[in-house]
Amino acid sequence: MNQDYIKPDNWSIIEEGFEIERVKSSESLFSIGNGAMGQRANFEEYYSGKTFQGSYIAGIYYPDKTKVGWWKNGYPEYFAKVLNAPNWIGIDIEINGENLDLAKCQSVANFKRELNMKEGIYYRSFNATLQNGTEISVKVTRFLSLDLDELGVINYEITPLNGDASIVFKPYVDAGVHNEDANWEEKFWEPLNVQSSGNEGFVTARTFKTHFTATTFMQNTILLEDNSLNVTPLNIEKSSDKIQFSYEVTASKGQTASIQKFGGYTVSLNHDDTQIAAEKVIEKALEISYSNLVENQKKAWAKIWEMSDITIDGDVKAQQGIRFNIFQLNQTYLGKDSRLNIGPKGFTGEKYGGSTYWDTEAYCIPFYMATKDQQVARNLLTYRYNQLDKAIENAAKLGFKNGAALYPMVTMNGEECHNEWEITFEEIHRNGAIAFAIFNYYRFTGDYSYIPEKGLEVLIGIARFWYQRATYSTYRNQYVILGVTGPNEYENNVNNNFYTNYVAKWCIDYAMEQIQKVKNEYASDYSRIMSKVALDDAEIMHWKKVADHMYFPYSEEHGVYLQQDGFLDKELVKVHDLDRSQRPINQKWSWDRILRSPYIKQADTLQGFYFFEDHFSREQLEKHFDFYEPFTVHESSLSPCVHSIQAAVLGRMEQAYTFYLRTSRLDLDDYNKEVEEGLHITSMAGTWMSIVEGFGGMRVKNNQLHFEPRIPKEWNGYSFKINFRNQILKISVHQNETKFTLEGNNPIAVFVNGKEVQVEPNCLVTV
Repeated sequence: MNQDYIKPDNWSIIEEGFEIERVKSSESLFSIGNGAMGQRANFEEYYSGKTFQGSYIAGIYYPDKTKVGWWKNGYPEYFAKVLNAPNWIGIDIEINGENLDLAKCQSVANFKRELNMKEGIYYRSFNATLQNGTEISVKVTRFLSLDLDELGVINYEITPLNGDASIVFKPYVDAGVHNEDANWEEKFWEPLNVQSSGNEGFVTARTFKTHFTATTFMQNTILLEDNSLNVTPLNIEKSSDKIQFSYEVTASKGQTASIQKFGGYTVSLNHDDTQIAAEKVIEKALEISYSNLVENQKKAWAKIWEMSDITIDGDVKAQQGIRFNIFQLNQTYLGKDSRLNIGPKGFTGEKYGGSTYWDTEAYCIPFYMATKDQQVARNLLTYRYNQLDKAIENAAKLGFKNGAALYPMVTMNGEECHNEWEITFEEIHRNGAIAFAIFNYYRFTGDYSYIPEKGLEVLIGIARFWYQRATYSTYRNQYVILGVTGPNEYENNVNNNFYTNYVAKWCIDYAMEQIQKVKNEYASDYSRIMSKVALDDAEIMHWKKVADHMYFPYSEEHGVYLQQDGFLDKELVKVHDLDRSQRPINQKWSWDRILRSPYIKQADTLQGFYFFEDHFSREQLEKHFDFYEPFTVHESSLSPCVHSIQAAVLGRMEQAYTFYLRTSRLDLDDYNKEVEEGLHITSMAGTWMSIVEGFGGMRVKNNQLHFEPRIPKEWNGYSFKINFRNQILKISVHQNETKFTLEGNNPIAVFVNGKEVQVEPNCLVTV
């Protein structure tokens, strides 16, 4: 059974009723972020029940020393982790002498959380009866400002219901935090100073080792019935890493007392003096005022939705799913800063260290290219270019030479920091995703300038790696790639993973093609790059030999490329013949048993068919889909989206729809029974692709947009927008027709099911 307590709603994530065992899951689902910071939906008031406290700042990390049983040569020294940052949301509350703690109240009624995705605001409300008999009503509003991205805002209102009440608000900032996933129980923050001034409190702390400095701040305003009381704290408690104020208010029965708390982070990534910067943020926030900050938040989100929204008519759960995915992607990354990237959990948890994976290039870039302007995607590509030297260093540590580049599986600064042997050293297909993203960016935007400026150097480093990683097999008279892990991490240390071999050949071919193009059309860039990388024709001819003679395992009997040499040696029991009680196998089986099984975690051979769709016929896709999908357990969040797209291409709309619901509601319905650890942010971009590329059938061929629109029978219609080369095209698909409208100055030709259609600016075209 999947969880189903989230109420279906077009624009909001809603939970009703207080259940202690749901708290950690809801902390993930109701997370908020603004691209610069984010936090789990922890309660502001003290909570003694089970909770996973989490607040995170983009770009701030710590190198947690690797912990392994047996140290192998070449292991990364550390695993970089996004840090659990100092807590600024905390407000201890005392009512008539008793602490408010939802785990200990006599009763909690009318409990409701709402994450309003249209506004980017999180609301929580409840009625509680304390042990001392006091009955109260509480309403909390919280958001992280998009305009002032160092600022978070809380409005916490308490109304006594059965008599007058003495209410003590005790807001605090606490840097004495720890990561749940710390390897050695180390503390990551060193407090530097704690200060206060009037209603403002500051804790400045520095990370050990990486020496990032952050000032965590708060400013408090106390109100009674919406009138500011102009009070200062009765009491201020300071320790080396925490500051807490106390404010006492007497509220008559039915009167509302509230605290408005501004808080957030200023960091040394952006400021020389983080405390002065924090004071300026507070000053600006007070100048704007609470009510205007709320209005500005709604406007900023309206602007994001105007471009990135996908509407679905007639299926509330599907609509809620896609909006949740789009909302979380925008909360995680807005493309303003090329030093930042997209962690698989975003700001919602600590798993995967919050680092950058191949997910960004394989899944996220299409979403950001089409829903923002192309500079955002260019920033993501620039992030990898800036880390090319580190990729060359990573390869050198493994014995590769001559500028061969191996991009890391997991990174913060370009240095590999993943510490599982079979992934760090063997899951080398990630190099292919980096190169594919460069190709994909040019295909979609038409902006070739990135390649001569930066991209070609990356492609050369990657081609050198593949050339050196391949082995000439005298037995086969072809080049093989041994000892790898493909996208399917349920097979390690296999030979000739089809996807890896295919992407290696493609990378070399693509690099050679771009070298020629830059040579012909960008002579000065060409000579600059060639002298920098010391590349000559003889070396390129060696590459070509490897690409032209790459081996791909194939089964004549089944008419399919094999996932790897030994795939047919396995006991080929399909997933539907597996006892349900054995699923998910990653939680029920030993790793040894998984590795010997035929079960596939996510698209692997089929990932190649997704990336290089035009290299294969539809019949080939069908054959491979029918062979591999029945062995796929979809225990990776990145799995259902690719399968949804391919099922749609094959016209299997029922299957495509099932996969779509699974990818879009993966976290909302907790398919993998792990949502309390955080959300699956990068796979959410795959959800977007499953509508736009799957149901919408959008492709770019020869610089033009093509669509093959399809629609699930459960929907009356759906629509999405694409920013294609600075023109915004809206596509609305219904059961019998597709409509196009264009915001821009020039007409655009699009192809619908192979037929050309002219779309004029601001005119509706129906096909």
